[in-house]
This record gives sequence, C-alpha cells and structure tokens, in this order.
Amino acid sequence: MNLTAAGAGSAVAGAVLGALVIIGVTFAVQDNSRPEIDRSGNADSSLLNQVEYGSR
Repeated sequence: MNLTAAGAGSAVAGAVLGALVIIGVTFAVQDNSRPEIDRSGNADSSLLNQVEYGSR
C-alpha cells in the first residue's frame, strides 16, 4: 500500500469516526422531554393549583 492510499484511508476513517462522535454527543445532550407537573397540592389552600381572582 502506498502513502496516498494510506492517507486516504486514514482520512476516511477519521471522517467516519468524527461523524459518529458528533451524532453521539448530539443525542447525549438533547433534552426533548417535558417535565412532570406536581399536581398533588390541595386546591383549596394552594395558589398553584387554581387561579385566584380575589374575593367577589
């Protein structure tokens, strides 16, 4: 194998490895999930579970 073929093989292997690393890091850092909302509070004594319009 001559020097040109070795260089081309190394470049292809590096490009494939780099693409796999970029794809892996992208999947590792993405955050597509919505957080769960805590709905365990008491609606009569909690401002977070009902809208307060004041006393009418």
